[in-house]
Parts: sequence; structure tokens; C-alpha cells
Amino acid sequence: MLRAAVAAKTPLGVQAKEAMDKGELVSDDLVVRIIDEAIKKPSCQKGFILDGFPRTVTQAEKLDEMLEKRGVKVDKVLNFAIDDSVLEERITGRWIHPSSGRTYHTKYAPPKVPGKDDFTGELLIQRKDDTAAVLKSRLEAFHRQTEPVIDYYSKKNVVANLHAEKPAKEVTEEVKKVLSS
Repeated sequence: MLRAAVAAKTPLGVQAKEAMDKGELVSDDLVVRIIDEAIKKPSCQKGFILDGFPRTVTQAEKLDEMLEKRGVKVDKVLNFAIDDSVLEERITGRWIHPSSGRTYHTKYAPPKVPGKDDFTGELLIQRKDDTAAVLKSRLEAFHRQTEPVIDYYSKKNVVANLHAEKPAKEVTEEVKKVLSS
């Protein structure tokens, strides 16, 4: 929703882009206002999914306050539970062919020739944020800031804990089951 507002150059999207261009974080209030604007659209009338938001309890409280004014509430929070070491293996093993976007994994979907795209033979790259050091920093922030959000919504009995160590197809089935209940 944030990216869409920026791309559409909505008044709130312009404000968000100004903050991002300065290297600042988009304020919680602005993000909540962008979500409020977005959920008015017909595409959100039957529901919507927020991915990566809220990341802090303060954001969760602001989101809940805004939704309450609209007479709705968060009815499901999907917690993709996974051990940090499994996540590290998955993230740091990811390689990308830049021009096509094809992805490979050193363990789960390796290229035929290490470091080269199967179709073009061009070199694969690893995203700058797919390193162990960056992941460690992101996980520390997650444990410090975002895990309390799970606790916050657990008290409201809306959290579904999904076992994200499982293969993608099994996790997808779990998600479908949780969302249809």
C-alpha cells in the first residue's frame, strides 16, 4: 500500500516519498493514514492483507485505533515461526539473475553451474541484504521490536502460528486453512 501510494503520487504518497528520499523512515501516523486511504478502495472491501506492518506495538495500536473508527478490526495475524538458523540458511543461500529475476538457492534450487544462470550463463548475484551480517541485524530488530507485536495480538486471540520451516507448499496449505477458518 505504501509503494502503491508513492507510485500513484497520491498526496500521502508524495509525503512518504519525501521522507524516503531524505533517508528517513516514514512516520507511523503517515503509514496508518496511507492504509486508511487504501482500504477505502473497492479492492479492499472484502478484506486486505498487511505484509510487514505493523512492526512495533505502537504501530499496532495506531492501526487498531484507525480500524476501530471504521468499525473493523484485525481478525487474523499470521506468525511465520521459523528458527533463526533455518532462516539464515534460506536467505544466505539465495542467488539472483539480475536481468531476468530468476532465483536460485545453493541448497534447494541450485543452478546447473555454480554462480551462473541456467539459461544465459550470466553471473548470478546475491542481494546486499541477503548476507549473514545484514540478516543478523534485521533479526535483532525483529526480536526486539516485532515479536512484542505477536504478543500484543496474541492477547486479542487473533494470532495463527504457522510452522515456516516446512516446505513452501505445506506452509501455503496452512495459510489457506487459517484464512478460510
